[in-house]
Amino acid sequence: MEDLRERIFSQVADRIVRAAILAEDGGIIAGTRAVKEEAHKLGLSLEEIIAEGGQVEKGDVIARFSGSPKQIAMAEEILMGVMAKASGIATAAHRATRMAGGRPKIVCGAWKKMPPVLKEMLRQAVTLGGAAYSLSSDPFVYLDKNYIEVLGGIRESLTAVRDLEGHRKVIQLKGKSKEIVSEAEEAVVAGADIVFIDTGRPKDVKTVMDRLVRLGVRGRIEVAFAGGVKIEDIPKLKALDVDYLCIGREILDAPLLDMKMEVMDTDGARGGRS
Repeated sequence: MEDLRERIFSQVADRIVRAAILAEDGGIIAGTRAVKEEAHKLGLSLEEIIAEGGQVEKGDVIARFSGSPKQIAMAEEILMGVMAKASGIATAAHRATRMAGGRPKIVCGAWKKMPPVLKEMLRQAVTLGGAAYSLSSDPFVYLDKNYIEVLGGIRESLTAVRDLEGHRKVIQLKGKSKEIVSEAEEAVVAGADIVFIDTGRPKDVKTVMDRLVRLGVRGRIEVAFAGGVKIEDIPKLKALDVDYLCIGREILDAPLLDMKMEVMDTDGARGGRS
């Protein structure tokens, strides 16, 4: 199929065009490594690009480059596409971690629900924003509700992984088999290292925390909380003193970080004025 750009730019094909991508909003930039790769594939001369994870304000230059008219037209389609969504996610993650102030640790594990082709981009964007894409950087085993159902219960699930030395044991609690506080106590007795309260109800965290303190184990048992958590909820949830706050959809569904490409100038012909 004919590329119409060949015909459109036929009279100016020998020109060198300089262009820039500019931020339309403030935020954290992600995807610049991919931009470098795509710029190379297009044959562009990449003159300037912000560092991965750099912060921009509206009007800041994200990248400058030059090439033929056709190359520049293709760049508008491709280069912003590898940055805008990733930068929106990184910006949302950064907002969440800034509001948390270092505690609780913000985790976004919902990337697992996304198409495989997107997963690496999503994990990188979350990390650049200062959040984590996993509960622990150490080896761990996560026993979710389905594992618990198949293995026959909380105690049985933790017993099944008891011999996995060097792995922290994380178990999802939803108050399904009994009251959430009783589930948490059973999990602690059976060897859990992290209890993951996935109910979305802050009151559940308070009751579990009180029980852990009474049992004298709060110092060694970490607590994670999830369930429809929004970034705006962070200030009030900080008072619960959880170790991890898991925010999925609101980070991964963050809007694109708006940006635009503008032609800065053109030369009359290749090798012409600089």
